[in-house]
Amino acid sequence: MSNPAKITVATAWLDGCSGCHMSFLDLDERLLELAQQVDIVHSPLVDTKELPERVDIGILEGAVSNEDDLEKAKAFRERCRILISLGDCAVDGNIPDLRNQFKLSDVMDRAYRENVTLQAGVPDQGVPPLLETVLPVHGAVAVDFFVPGCPPSADTIWFVIGELLAGRTPNPSEVTRFGA
Repeated sequence: MSNPAKITVATAWLDGCSGCHMSFLDLDERLLELAQQVDIVHSPLVDTKELPERVDIGILEGAVSNEDDLEKAKAFRERCRILISLGDCAVDGNIPDLRNQFKLSDVMDRAYRENVTLQAGVPDQGVPPLLETVLPVHGAVAVDFFVPGCPPSADTIWFVIGELLAGRTPNPSEVTRFGA
């Protein structure tokens, strides 16, 4: 149960490497200061796995590549007052987007038929279906703030969250850029 006096924050990891969440953890001692101001109510970093109905700040890392990613992005947009697209994969598709150069059927054949020695075949259970093309988060839902970087530094994340907690509109381009 979250503390009503604190700002609620939710994060999710879509299609990407989790580097943005690792940068979040690189806040190090600042995590203690942040914990006094926010409740992380949903994240791969905490035990709570259900996204609450209302969240103050949502942070999505990674591109939207499959149906599960799309559903998570929609749920975050619906439930989060502010939605942040964190990192180059979320901002522009980055590495996951490279598969957009090929037809999805060719990608699936290459991965699950051509390069397999045992049980060749596209999985149909336990694996979310891929979307025809990979999308940046804003290609699926409206985003309030874009924080580029691969990954964005802990200082960049600290700046953006700090500005929001202070009631200011962050300008991430003051502290980061694409690929930085």
